[in-house]
Amino acid sequence: MNFDEILSRIGGFGKFQKLLYVWICIPQIFLAFHMLVSVFTGAVPPHLCRSAWPSADTPDTLNFSLLSGPDSRPELSCTMASNHSGAAAAGDGHPAVSCQGGWEYSTETFQSTIATEWDLVCSNASLNNVGSSIYMFGLLVGAVLFGHLADKYGRRIIILISLAIQATFGVAAAFAPNFYVYTALRFMVGTSISGVIMNAFVLGTEWTGLRKRMLAGIITDYFFGFGYIILAGVAYLIRDWRKLQLAISAPGFLFIIYIWVLPKSARWLMANDRNEEAWEVILKAAEMNGNPISKDLEMCQVYQTDEKSVLKKKHSFIDLVRTPTMRKRSLIVFYLWFVNVLVYYGLSLNISDFGMNIFLTQMIFGLVEMPARTITLFTLNRSRKFSQLAFLVVGGTACLLTTCIPNGTYTLCQQTFCLLRKSQFQGIF
Repeated sequence: MNFDEILSRIGGFGKFQKLLYVWICIPQIFLAFHMLVSVFTGAVPPHLCRSAWPSADTPDTLNFSLLSGPDSRPELSCTMASNHSGAAAAGDGHPAVSCQGGWEYSTETFQSTIATEWDLVCSNASLNNVGSSIYMFGLLVGAVLFGHLADKYGRRIIILISLAIQATFGVAAAFAPNFYVYTALRFMVGTSISGVIMNAFVLGTEWTGLRKRMLAGIITDYFFGFGYIILAGVAYLIRDWRKLQLAISAPGFLFIIYIWVLPKSARWLMANDRNEEAWEVILKAAEMNGNPISKDLEMCQVYQTDEKSVLKKKHSFIDLVRTPTMRKRSLIVFYLWFVNVLVYYGLSLNISDFGMNIFLTQMIFGLVEMPARTITLFTLNRSRKFSQLAFLVVGGTACLLTTCIPNGTYTLCQQTFCLLRKSQFQGIF
């Protein structure tokens, strides 16, 4: 009897597994918060160089519409006249030099962001992108580190540690004294995201029977989409970046209850010769599902299975490229993930460039993920290869069509095609 047969005896997706998925899915909402909050905390509102104002103007009377429209003066954002006398501005026939007196920012959309607090504009604008890249690098480090540690010490303990890191460093980021400390704290949050995503998914699927395993895996993605949508409302209500960062991070301390409610992986325990502990969790799951089993009989069978099935050889990621067939498949998957993540997060983290209401765009981007995930429920069981190919073709075609959009209808068409290609690449996940 292998572990999947044990699951069929105790219930492959009964009350125990459903409750487990409640605990697994709730953190997915907060993962979406942390993944996408930089859309709002790092937004760059319209800004004017103070030294480029006419002397009679005050911050309250500044006309930020000068930065857009047919008669726009974009040079007012980053430059000033070299012989500024209080009324002249860059573009008035005087040589322009970089802004020396600082900037004033429009507060129409945001009270403050990291860009307005630390002047991440003009010559410093690249720092904002660097910060996002470092956060993503944290995801990479977390995937390698916590993936290895989970195999060694178990899924449950790594999930608990990752949730603690996420809450602690997320709250600390709200009080960061400068951009560099903020970036370091966000890097740590990024590592924790990988620790939760990977191990929560694995823990859930290890406890789920074969018949419901695909459905259970997609359920977690729905809650990430819910977090995507909810973030738009939270950011709409909280326009100060520090308060927003605190609002999405502080509730993470409530996950301390997971110490008592999150179960261990019986499959991992058995693979590591901890059969007594595995049996305790199996009995609990069987009782909760209403399918109690005989301890003496099943105990013997579990031990026999464990002795025959546990592989003594230790595996590593090198095994993914060790043989020609496995190497070919792994490289294809690596490339597909690279392309998918590049497009998905390239769109998701740059919605401020669409020229539409940023909160509405965020909500729509979240909503469009729901049908994409639902479609996969009907396509994966039919043909995973065809499903993969179809999503790639439709998503790639939408990407190419954006280059053919006429200037007059660019914003509307761009929004439409980007939603289409985003939904298709979400289906590839």
